[in-house]
Amino acid sequence: MQESPSGKSGALSYSVASNPVYYEQGALHVLFAGASQTLPGHALGPKLFDYYLLHYVEKGAGTFRTELHTYELSAGDCFLIHPGQLVSYQSHARNPWQYRWIAFTGSQAGQHTEEAGFRPEKSVFHAGPSCGISDWLSVMQDAFAERKESSHFTSLGTLYMILAEAQNHLSQGQTLIPGESSIRRTVKQMIQYMSTQYAYPVSIEQMSASLGYNRAYLSRIFKQETGLSPVTYLLKLRIDKSRQLLRERPDLSIEQVSASVGLPDALYFSKQFKRFHGEAPSLYREKILSRFHQGLQKNAQQIKR
Repeated sequence: MQESPSGKSGALSYSVASNPVYYEQGALHVLFAGASQTLPGHALGPKLFDYYLLHYVEKGAGTFRTELHTYELSAGDCFLIHPGQLVSYQSHARNPWQYRWIAFTGSQAGQHTEEAGFRPEKSVFHAGPSCGISDWLSVMQDAFAERKESSHFTSLGTLYMILAEAQNHLSQGQTLIPGESSIRRTVKQMIQYMSTQYAYPVSIEQMSASLGYNRAYLSRIFKQETGLSPVTYLLKLRIDKSRQLLRERPDLSIEQVSASVGLPDALYFSKQFKRFHGEAPSLYREKILSRFHQGLQKNAQQIKR
């Protein structure tokens, strides 16, 4: 047990459990999780915290105040307190709130919360009473209470799900800036898709469907930004990856290299490899291995001297 950030003295019911894995340094770490049914009118603050503190209101109502805004909250609302942010919050006098909370920290905590859509001036979102956040927080707290080291990974997975839920709500109503920035973002998504899926027999049609755009539109903006069509870019990406395998994995056959980069037809692969690099993949490998052995012999001779 540890002292609740919500103030145990103002709670009708109260529980909290700490992460059994001690935090020293890391990208993201959940410190503790808790739950409380507060008494009517119970107030906390104004005060500061040195970690991120996220609350989810299960029942009742209350008021959350930051240095920038005052929010009237009720069941289904989430509010995030940033480190160093002067805040106060108070339970409703006639309908006191019941909430769950988690505290987290880490070198990437700020980046992740910002990517989720949280800002000091935008610290609240309405997830709704039927969302899964309450259950996720309950699972996290129970895992900590069991004192298993595996609960650390449970808490990270749960926190990521909560941040994903936050992003879904905080990004609603936001659209990409029209024009060049929107196009560049879409092209980056295409490049990321191809960079992660090149080993599979994916098609441009599949990518277009995955990203939710018309193929003709994607082909046009991709060539506009990169100078290549998506088909050529994907093929070039596969050939470049094959060169890496030919250099680093001499134990693999040409057929195995071809299949590993999403081109199961070895004859087609060899033809396209020669198209891009002017020689067959087998010859490319022979030259690489020959240079490697020559380098070893040269180093051996220098050592003898």
